[in-house]
Formats: sequence, structure tokens, C-alpha cells
Amino acid sequence: MATLLRAPATRAASDRGTYTYIAVFSAVLYTVLLIAPVIGGKLTAQFHLTPSQLGLLFSAELGAFSLATVPAYLWLTKLNLRTASYLFTGIVIAGNVVSGFVDSYALLIVARVITSLAAGSITVIILSLSGKTANPSRAFGFFVVFQLVMGAIILAVFPALYANTGVAAIYWTLAGLAVVCLFFVRCIDGEALRSGSGEPRSEASAAVVPSSARIPVGKFVVGLAGVLMFYIALSGIWSFMAAISTGSGTSLSATSVVLSAATVAGIVSALVATVLGDSPRRKAFLLLGYLGMAVSVGLLFGGPGLVRFAVAAVIFKFAWTFILPYLLSSLSDLSSNGHVMNTTNLMIGTGFAIGPIVSGNLIESSGGFTGMLVLGLVGVLASLVCAMVIQRRRSMR
Repeated sequence: MATLLRAPATRAASDRGTYTYIAVFSAVLYTVLLIAPVIGGKLTAQFHLTPSQLGLLFSAELGAFSLATVPAYLWLTKLNLRTASYLFTGIVIAGNVVSGFVDSYALLIVARVITSLAAGSITVIILSLSGKTANPSRAFGFFVVFQLVMGAIILAVFPALYANTGVAAIYWTLAGLAVVCLFFVRCIDGEALRSGSGEPRSEASAAVVPSSARIPVGKFVVGLAGVLMFYIALSGIWSFMAAISTGSGTSLSATSVVLSAATVAGIVSALVATVLGDSPRRKAFLLLGYLGMAVSVGLLFGGPGLVRFAVAAVIFKFAWTFILPYLLSSLSDLSSNGHVMNTTNLMIGTGFAIGPIVSGNLIESSGGFTGMLVLGLVGVLASLVCAMVIQRRRSMR
């Protein structure tokens, strides 16, 4: 009896440690992507960059963040996760410190790519560990909400705080934040993803994850397609949200206020998903979120005025941050194999990269936003179909 009582308590303590690790690392390491609007002007002035050079630098960082998935196939289930976390966090710290000292554009690209590869490798750990918890939807909720909170803080504080400093001060601040992460590495079980190790996450998970942990290939491919289309639609539309508004005659200042309100809505919805966690109603939550996202895209057609744009932007942000934890947990339910979420991370990065490029070309070729919005709406609905297909019958306690 004592052993039976101890097991759930130990499991709960392990999950709390994992949640803490996810919250801290996702907040700090995603600053690699979030600082772009803050430091773009400083980098241009300091290194005399052209717009194409600045774009190349940011694209290289984002690409490296995503491509960290590829080498992870070799080490994810073999290395102790604590050891890997210390190693990659150390590289992030060193990379940010070096980035503050280099005075060459070429060397800066090298430093940022290496730093992003390390940060992306920790993201692979975060996503894989999230799928191993007793409540994956809650874990993915932490992953989303702390990124959004940090993003809001950075965009609100960094421009004023570093107004009179060089770009080095920002990079060194990021190095200092990464040092703080080192104190939270011990929160996780270093052996959680070792090949052949680990037990079923919970009674609920045991009902949906076969003991052999074999991946249902067909559903896995459909799920990956759903994540890819979701991020293509999301990034393609969100990248041009301000352009849609100003193109309809709304002032840039009013547009900025609306997008700030939408960011708050996104934080609230991610918090809601985190609090709700896994639920037998996950399919209904996904359906509700996707339909809300589709409605918001529909509201953007025809040059929306300020009020209609505000409604569309708030619903869009609320819906996608609500969907994401449940979409990711749907993928993690397909198998306890750590490489499932590793591959999902590759789809996220690929979708992020494809969306803005395709949308930009559609806008240029048509001279308007209709083609881009049609593509986004099709992507949302196609992702919805995929998300419904991969749902598995769950027996929740």
C-alpha cells in the first residue's frame, strides 16, 4: 500500500520538475527568436547591414533553431538529458557572450547559428519531455504561455532599457538569463528518454500508448502534415496582420494597439489551455479553436475596418495559442518515442519558414491579400481535418 501511494506522489513531483524546466527554458531560450524586432536597428547601424543581410542573419538563426532536430535523432534517446542540457546551455551562454564581442558580420552569423543550434536542441528536449508527462496538454501549455509572456516583456522593456546601448549589451543579457537556466536543469529526470527506459505516463496514457511504443505511421504522417499546415497558415497570416490593417486605412498606431491587445488575448488563452490540461473533451476544444481561427481569417477578407480587424486579430491570437497545446499533445499520444516530438519540432520550424515566403509572394503577385487569406483559410481547415483524424480514444480519470 505504501508503495502504491508513493508512486503517484513521485510521479507528481517529477512532473512538477518537468513543468518548471519547460517554463524557465522556453521563456529564456525563445528570446533567440523574440529579440529580432528589438535589435534589428542596432545590428543595421553597428554592422552597416543592408535589409537583405539583416534578413539573412535572422533566417539563419531561425533555420538553425529548427535544424537542431536533425542531429537530435542521434543523441536524444542516448544522452543523459541533464548532461545534454548543461552542455547546450553552456554553448548558448558562450555564443551570446561571443556575439557581443565580434565585429564582423560573417563571424556574427557563425556565432548566432551555433547559439541557435544549441537553443533548438534544448527545445527538442522540452517537447519530448512534455509528451512524457502525465498531462501533456498542460506541459505544452507551459511551453506556449511562458514564451508569450517573455515576448511581451521583451517588446515592452528592452527597447527603452537598451535605447542608449550597443547590441552587445542585449546579447550579454541573454547570456545572463541562460546562466539562470542552469539552476533548473536538475528539475528533470536525466534518463527519461533513454531507449527502452521509462514507464507509461499515466493510466490515461497507458490506454492509448502501446507497450511496444511503436508509432502508427499513417496517423503520424497525417499529424505532421496537420502541424505543418497549421504553422504555414499561422505564420503566413500573422506576419502580414499589420499590413492588412494599414492597407485598409487604419493608422499604424491604432494597429499596434490592436496587436498588443491580441498578444494579451494569446497569453490568456494559453493560460486557459494550461489550467484545463488534458481532457476527454480535447477533440471538442480543438474543433472550437480551429473554427474560431477560421472565422477570424474570414473576417480579414475585404479590407476590414478597425473594429472588424480588432475582432479578427484577437480571435486569431486567442484561437491559435489555445489550439497549439492540444495539437501537440495529440501528436505525443501517438507514441512515447522521443523522436515523435523531435520530428514535430522540424515541422514547426519548416512551417514558420514557408508561411511568410509564400504569403509574401502571393501578395506581390496579386497586389492584394485575398490569395494569401485563401491559402491561410485552406491551411487552417486542412489542419483541422488532420487533427481530427489523429485523435485516439482516451480513458481519462
